[in-house]
Amino acid sequence: MAFSSYLDGKRRDCAELVAELRKRFSYVSVLGTDVRAAAYRADRMSSAAQDAPGECGFVVKMHDGRSFFEYSLDDISGDKKEIADRIASAVETDPRLRGRMISAGVLKDEPLKEDFVRETDFDSFSDAQLLGICRELSAELCAADEKVRNAICGIQPYVVSKLFVSENRELSQFYGWANGFLVALYQDGKMVAARQIEGSDSMKEIIRNLRGSTGKVIDLARHLVTAKPIEPGVYDIITDSSITGLIAHEAFGHGVEMDQFVKDRALGKNCMGQYVASPITNMHDGAAAAHSVASYFFDDDGVLAHDTQIIKDGILVAGLSDRDSAAQLGTEPTGNGRRDNYRRKAYSRMTNTFFCPGTDKLEDMIASVKHGYMLFETNNGMEDPKNWQIQCTAEYGIEIVDGKLTDNYVSPVVMSGYVPDLLKSISMISDGFEVIGAGMCGKGYKEWVRVSDGGPNLKARVKLG
Repeated sequence: MAFSSYLDGKRRDCAELVAELRKRFSYVSVLGTDVRAAAYRADRMSSAAQDAPGECGFVVKMHDGRSFFEYSLDDISGDKKEIADRIASAVETDPRLRGRMISAGVLKDEPLKEDFVRETDFDSFSDAQLLGICRELSAELCAADEKVRNAICGIQPYVVSKLFVSENRELSQFYGWANGFLVALYQDGKMVAARQIEGSDSMKEIIRNLRGSTGKVIDLARHLVTAKPIEPGVYDIITDSSITGLIAHEAFGHGVEMDQFVKDRALGKNCMGQYVASPITNMHDGAAAAHSVASYFFDDDGVLAHDTQIIKDGILVAGLSDRDSAAQLGTEPTGNGRRDNYRRKAYSRMTNTFFCPGTDKLEDMIASVKHGYMLFETNNGMEDPKNWQIQCTAEYGIEIVDGKLTDNYVSPVVMSGYVPDLLKSISMISDGFEVIGAGMCGKGYKEWVRVSDGGPNLKARVKLG
């Protein structure tokens, strides 16, 4: 498996189109993408291997000295002057935006030519092998307990090739990732779904971990079927890495995406340099900050991947920006310019977002709780960046009584509150660390990109219901 031969053959076309458009615009870049994906899935009744949604095309980004423009194309072959004429005739500035123009002086196009590659072992596994593994694990789960009504195993690899060309830059990147999952639908009076998700750029590792997780999934299903609703109230909690990541994602995800600062849609804009969390709290984001699903070498603006510290010792110190928002705010872009696909605009987006480890031991954290819950497994979350309220749902919680985990499961568990109140209540942080990359994040209700989040275990005090 190697970088897209199609994009490799378009390097000259990209450079020629940039040169032609530079006669009319002060800055021009072309991003070419070729993303290929597959999906393997089996349950008790059926199995299938098929292509999954990918993309292949180009987006041109331009600046005329006052504002940015973008134009997408399926192909850039042919007469470059004709293509440039078509693009130039399609872009114009709305007169109402004249007072919000961006100075061309803030745009940088430092010389760099490099091809980045992160190897995978995906080519070592055939379609038949991966589909066979899915059938094997689905059958194993179904046979484990007569109360398993169905069991699903899926493996979803994808590979990314991107080419970025501007007047002074020619960058390419090639990498892959895969997610694998197990789901057991278990019925004993009520029906529950127990799941296990794995992610890696090593297919061998994903398969090994899935094979080692069937017993864990069945055990979880047996507990979830006995789970009861939680009594609403304010409790001490311990989070697993998944819930830690959900808090990081919702508390300082969209709220520090700096295109929200430009639009005055994020309260975080007014809190830079202020304490927003406990002094023991540190948080990072960046494609170069962790090795997970959102790790890349350069973003869709051609900015190299960063490791950005968002919170330092409880103080909000930085946000996340694409090239446009950084230009409007007069800051340096942080490598967070990402697109749903080549036909969509680049926005400031999260990548790998996580809390940093502390020094506490998990067993000591649990022992410190008189009565509360340990929360597990991200379900979903919502954030209101303008008012800094969040709502996060955990798949389940386990009650803690007198410093010990009990056998009392509650499900589902909804955590809500004001972000600074939640983060300032953090009193212990474990020395463990895990970043989990299995999800997609939208900008509002659309603009989906792959993200990861995680961190250590946290002890905090929050409202549950």
